[in-house]
Amino acid sequence: MIPNQIRKVLSLIAQHRVRALLMGGQACIFYGAAEFSRDIDFAILASEENLTQLRACLDELEAEVIAVPPFLQEYLEKGHAIHFRCATPEAAGFCIDVMTKLRGVDTFEKLWERRNTLVTETGAEYHLMSLPDLVDAKKTQRDKDWPMIRRLVEADYFACRDKPASAQVGFWLSELRTVELLVEVANDHPQAAQAHVKLRPLLKFAIIGDTDRLEEGLAEEERSIRELDRKYWKPLKEELEQLRLNRNRT
Repeated sequence: MIPNQIRKVLSLIAQHRVRALLMGGQACIFYGAAEFSRDIDFAILASEENLTQLRACLDELEAEVIAVPPFLQEYLEKGHAIHFRCATPEAAGFCIDVMTKLRGVDTFEKLWERRNTLVTETGAEYHLMSLPDLVDAKKTQRDKDWPMIRRLVEADYFACRDKPASAQVGFWLSELRTVELLVEVANDHPQAAQAHVKLRPLLKFAIIGDTDRLEEGLAEEERSIRELDRKYWKPLKEELEQLRLNRNRT
């Protein structure tokens, strides 16, 4: 059951033909890794036409920008998220965040090609970021994202491990964060595991069953990615702070 507020937002996104991909906590729910969220996040195409269609959708939701930056294409293309709060009775107080550029994630055009589309009982189509792309988008410095990555990949593994496609095996080897399951996949698919060692060196510990060193490798991998995310966001956060100061002076 999709909550009414989310259904309202998704239906208007579809009605206005906005090219947007559901991501964040709401997408995690669709993929079977529930996450409580008070807002809804989209990756969007930052073209003039698409942003015009998005504005029409937001107007119908009576959504206004909260905080900074303002709703301008230049900030989306830099990698900022733009935050809105809805006032229409059907979605009052509900927040919408939109982004175009995400660290470590492909361009929107490529994300759109790989999207998953859900069709509701009424025929409405909801477009979701693909699971591998959603996992990449979740690789941030935020503490809450790493347990969610683990749950997302585990949910896919437990649902499909009996008859996996080769691409799924590669996804699990690349993204699983559970020591026991990585060892299990490496044992069940030894050729694929060997082939992926160059892409993810810590897999050599999964292959030989060295769980202690595998756990250390996973921890180091997470620290490295968190640091990359901190460096990526540092100039963006500085720009946001300057925007806040400028707004307070006016």
